[in-house]
Amino acid sequence: MRITCVGGGPAGLYFALLMKKADPAHQVRVLERNRAGDTFGWGVVLSDQTVEALREADAETAEQISEAFNHWDDIAVHFRGRSIVSSGHGFCGIGRKKLLNILQARCEALGVELVYETDVLDDVDIDADLIIAADGLNSRIRQKYAATYQPDVDLRACRFVWLGTTKLFDAFTFDFQQTEWGWFQAHAYRFDATHSTFIVEAPEDVWRAAGLEDMSKEDGIAFCEKLFAKVLDGHPLISNASHLRGSASWIRFPRVVCKTWVHHNGRAPVVLMGDAAHTAHFSIGSGTKLALEDAIDLARDIQAHGDLQKALDAYEATRSIEVLRIQNAARNSTEWFENVERHARLAPEQFAYSLLTRSQRISHENLRLRDARYVGEFERWLAAQSGVDAQVPPMFTPFKLRGVTLKNRVVVSPMAQYSCEDGIPGDYHLAHLGARALGGAGLVFAEMTCVSPDARITPGCPGLWNDGQGAAWQRIVEHVHTHSSARIAMQLGHAGPKGSTCVPWEGEDQPLPDGNWPLISASPQQYLDGISQVARAMTRADMDRVREDFVNAARRAADAGFDWLELHCAHGYLLSAFISPLTNHRDDDYGGSLENRLRYPLEVFTALREVWPLDRPMSVRISAHDWVPGGTTPEDAVALAAAFKEAGADLIDVSSGQVSKAQKPVYGRMFQTPFAESIRNRVGIATMAVGAISEADHVNSIIASGRADLCAIARPHLANPAWTLTEAARIGYRGPVGLEWPKQYLSGKSQLEREFERQRAGNVAAVEQANKALGV
Repeated sequence: MRITCVGGGPAGLYFALLMKKADPAHQVRVLERNRAGDTFGWGVVLSDQTVEALREADAETAEQISEAFNHWDDIAVHFRGRSIVSSGHGFCGIGRKKLLNILQARCEALGVELVYETDVLDDVDIDADLIIAADGLNSRIRQKYAATYQPDVDLRACRFVWLGTTKLFDAFTFDFQQTEWGWFQAHAYRFDATHSTFIVEAPEDVWRAAGLEDMSKEDGIAFCEKLFAKVLDGHPLISNASHLRGSASWIRFPRVVCKTWVHHNGRAPVVLMGDAAHTAHFSIGSGTKLALEDAIDLARDIQAHGDLQKALDAYEATRSIEVLRIQNAARNSTEWFENVERHARLAPEQFAYSLLTRSQRISHENLRLRDARYVGEFERWLAAQSGVDAQVPPMFTPFKLRGVTLKNRVVVSPMAQYSCEDGIPGDYHLAHLGARALGGAGLVFAEMTCVSPDARITPGCPGLWNDGQGAAWQRIVEHVHTHSSARIAMQLGHAGPKGSTCVPWEGEDQPLPDGNWPLISASPQQYLDGISQVARAMTRADMDRVREDFVNAARRAADAGFDWLELHCAHGYLLSAFISPLTNHRDDDYGGSLENRLRYPLEVFTALREVWPLDRPMSVRISAHDWVPGGTTPEDAVALAAAFKEAGADLIDVSSGQVSKAQKPVYGRMFQTPFAESIRNRVGIATMAVGAISEADHVNSIIASGRADLCAIARPHLANPAWTLTEAARIGYRGPVGLEWPKQYLSGKSQLEREFERQRAGNVAAVEQANKALGV
């Protein structure tokens, strides 16, 4: 083939040499706009895994790169006068110029034609069978064929400058400095025998307030030298971006995503590679990694498939998934650094842990594999914050609100069972909730319980509108208290516009075939267009009646002995319908602004707080994001939480969605946890995370990093009532703090622990074997 690579960065050079190595008959050339010795930037970072991939693709190049590497395992976090170090992370640093020189020399040795000082403005004059557009972040080719590639470029919120220094860092170092304008942070790492990379970053409003926008480049560097004087230890900061003047050296990171990576220009396929196709924030050091792996995969696909089109199809399919995975992690990391002000409220120990696990690629147990000493010391510190003098996994530390102490941080989420008659919970609910109380969770929630007959979602929903229901609930509460150390919570709600429907297994969200009851909402509403019953707007008399229904139900819940009360203001039910602008179109004091839309839910909450015992906690479940344009946003959720906190709420149960069928959630592991973290650390109120939390590792990571105080586990508890006990055995925790096996189950405990111990031994052996193969 005749192959032309536009761009002489790592992607273009590495692909060129791999193709020439695979078949010397290929005519391969690289067109680069700069001179041979020019480069911008300082060092680049590669993981041990990437180095192994390079070794498999071309051992000779990998050997030269490895010889030039500076390898380190430690990450050091400097924050509020403390230095906290974690080891076992396995990174390699190399100068960008050195890397390019190695790739250039290898290309020349293999016979690749390198053409410098050639600025390709258009691909129209390129005569080739395959064109690689590796022309960087501001790719002209990507811009020309934007209709095909469909790029999405998102400029992130921080400004950063890429500098160097003669200070040689022994660890990948993060240094945080608080100023009168806000927080600045530095990312620093050594990449050769004489220099380190030193990136300074700050939110744009902080950067502007500090006056950096109006400073010369030299004054900006002097500002950074003074700000980070302690960590620089007298060494200067250096810029090699001679082509940039003034504040132009400070840029906002552009996150680039392309829907497709291949365009056919009528003569040859034009394939995006490296930064032209995608970017990943420098805080996870994956830009060069992705570029090199793009080159490896496309070269491999061409050799494997023979047919060029099939190879390009495979390349786009496999790389787009891998890049999405990395970009998701990069997004998490980027957002963490954009919100240092929020995280800075944490103690240094928890701040450092939060930083280490920010991308969600490193979990609690993964961190333990990397550095068991660090995790052990951190677990002991975190347990001490709850009054425990022992090393305890974060999920098993106690948690206290008002007069109630939970033995651990695991909550059985309220899950509708639709199995009552006339609103009375019977033997099914005794068995269902009792089993989960025995299963090890600290708190067990009853499903949303309705405050009146017309507040039900379905005829099978439980209620608390009469004393018979109260007595039935009391029987269940006494069973939980007698046979377990779990606490039990009541969640009160009103279905509003989503009521009078069939139980899900007979037609989810579908109206009853007969016997429907009238529905009410904040405004006239039909949940399912053309299908659901139309709810009418509530009058002031309706509001008074429903408020008193809630109050009477709360009194019955207190008399039944529930330890905790939650008000359901989420998921499109009645109180949620007041909060969301999608469903509240009122023009009176209860509609319009967020303050007005909150007025009635706060009125109900305040009335409940007045009758609920002062020594027992109250929480509120909210939808932090409607996932629909024009709906409730995460910023609104912060205001919601602050209002409920002022009214006396002790905790916010942070869910999202289910307000509109038009919703488009962005799903993923722990996908709602960022909303809980934002509320917790901005409002200063305890939160409960919920959604796609399915294993102990998730819970430990969330609690340890300060993202939430409790974790509500739903579907896993349906599959396994003893989820908490099972996960304790899985991670090798035997208690006793926060963990209590029923004495009747102790023989099962031993068997389960032995089974998981064998699995863990196998996992450790596999890790050791992989490390040996990687030479680490």
